[in-house]
Amino acid sequence: MSQGLFELRKDAITSWWVATVVDRTFARERFALRSAPIDDRGDCFNCRIPTGDGIRLRVLKDFAFTVAGTEEEARQRDASVAQVTIDEARAAGSWRTVVAPPGEHRPLHAVGSDVIEALLRRSRDEIAASRAADRTAYLQVVQNWGAQAGARTNHLCFDLYDLPQIPHRIAEELGGAARFLIREGECPYCRLVRDEVRRPERLLYADANAVAFAPWASRSPFEVWVVPRRHDADFARASDADIAAAADALRHVLGQLAGVLDGPPFNLVLHSAPLREQVDATYHWHWEIHPRLREIAGLELGTGLPVNPVSPEDAVGELRGEPVPAGAAVQPGR
Repeated sequence: MSQGLFELRKDAITSWWVATVVDRTFARERFALRSAPIDDRGDCFNCRIPTGDGIRLRVLKDFAFTVAGTEEEARQRDASVAQVTIDEARAAGSWRTVVAPPGEHRPLHAVGSDVIEALLRRSRDEIAASRAADRTAYLQVVQNWGAQAGARTNHLCFDLYDLPQIPHRIAEELGGAARFLIREGECPYCRLVRDEVRRPERLLYADANAVAFAPWASRSPFEVWVVPRRHDADFARASDADIAAAADALRHVLGQLAGVLDGPPFNLVLHSAPLREQVDATYHWHWEIHPRLREIAGLELGTGLPVNPVSPEDAVGELRGEPVPAGAAVQPGR
């Protein structure tokens, strides 16, 4: 019988399911993938716009999003039409990028601590500014590295999307975390930090301030979360010490990924509290790293069920240089 046994794993926070392949021997050549550079024809806009030598903020779109086709508008028009005209569209949000100093085209783990921390601090400050402006619902911070991950530049930068609505993934986490708190009496992310350190088969990094691990129900191969030990829902309230700790953890994990997977493309995503909601007791800001190592197939597209061809235990074993035999028993996630 061919290998490919799916183990269905349930995310303890969102209650979403993931199909994890647990009986296939890990083959590095299937996943090691070097990030592809962007053909910028020798002209990197982020090196020269805006002018200056340090960390800079570049505004790409003042109003990047429009609402087109609400349910109410569809009912008021023909039922088959769910789109409004351009002049009726309501513009909101913005698209900005926090750019590293001119000429900085190295990956995040390869630059100095000062640059990483400065990028994180400026992202933190922009979240606080968006909350004070009170014009949008959520500010999403992402880093896309490599053409395969959707990067549009070789320059080291963080993109900021000021969104008029709370993203679906964040909303599911918020609801799941609130239910977990009611049921268990504590924040689920604080529970994860404690459990992953105590049961280290998915643990990649831990110090006095932060923990990095592959989640039990990892949606993609070599997915890693970086979670601070100190509970706080809002990254905008992160202290400089919190920023330094997150920078150290990100550098460590991304360095491991680069060494084992030949410097892969990845998406680095911040999950933080919405701008207009108080979720201090239930939510917990954290970073997610998703290496982009493969294409999704029909099962995932048709069902919305993520299929992870590498168990998180095997992935962590590879990253730590201690591969776990395929099919080895693991303790239940939750």
